[in-house]
Amino acid sequence: MSISAVLRNSRTRALCVLVVLRKSVRSFYTYKMAEKPADYLSTNGFESKTPFLIGVAGGTASGKSTVCQRIMEKLGQQHKEHTERRVVCISQDSFYRSLTAPERLRAERGQFNFDHPDAFDDKKLLATLKDILAGKKVEIPEYDYISNSISNRTNTLYPADVVLIEGILVFYFPEVRDLFHMKLFVDTDSDTRLARRVPRDIMERGRDLEQVLNQYMNFVKPAFEEFCLPTKKFADVIIPRGADNLVAIDLIVQHISDYLKKNPSEVLLTGGSSISDSPQRSSKGGRPH
Repeated sequence: MSISAVLRNSRTRALCVLVVLRKSVRSFYTYKMAEKPADYLSTNGFESKTPFLIGVAGGTASGKSTVCQRIMEKLGQQHKEHTERRVVCISQDSFYRSLTAPERLRAERGQFNFDHPDAFDDKKLLATLKDILAGKKVEIPEYDYISNSISNRTNTLYPADVVLIEGILVFYFPEVRDLFHMKLFVDTDSDTRLARRVPRDIMERGRDLEQVLNQYMNFVKPAFEEFCLPTKKFADVIIPRGADNLVAIDLIVQHISDYLKKNPSEVLLTGGSSISDSPQRSSKGGRPH
């Protein structure tokens, strides 16, 4: 047999082996991945992207949760199974601390300040966000607005590519703030926020009108001006008019979509709490009060 014939036969055998291997690998992955994609990847050494954390701050009833909902809707995440969502949202309200007996009595009378930083368990929030960044499955507490307490129920948050964290004071605590790769501030005027809060607290949280108004004037409004509004200067993107600002939401959705398609190293800034190519940058000389 000539040398050329030997080479042709060797090449043919090599190609056959390669085709068989490719088919075997493809069949293996098709079979294994069809069982439970997330479980297979996590148990076979595959590393997922570092989750992209987005903080969403703003005053009470400014539309933070609605903005997050619109973002998830536009990304087609609302109706996906929780285990399959690439974008998820949690609320800072889930991290209110447990109240003492005297504090619970004050809360029942509408005399406890839930808008003060001391009302939150920032250490638990910080630990949870670090677990999320590590790609771990976490249990998110469920807050009961009727009883003003953390219930025994929890919601399981599975690893996701993008995690939205909304709350009035998510930018207040430096250690928490520094974890965010992108920070949004939902900026809605005070009259609109009050007009939204009154019916919400009456219909959804069992409060009466007098209690809602007293709590707003004595606690909510002063706390917003002292603790929430000053954190506006940390925002990368300010969203005037909240969820009604469809242009801003579309730009944010586009940025998230780009992230989901890219390698995280192309988007995330090393050690930074901002993101390149933000649709709108907030002024670092924001209102100081």
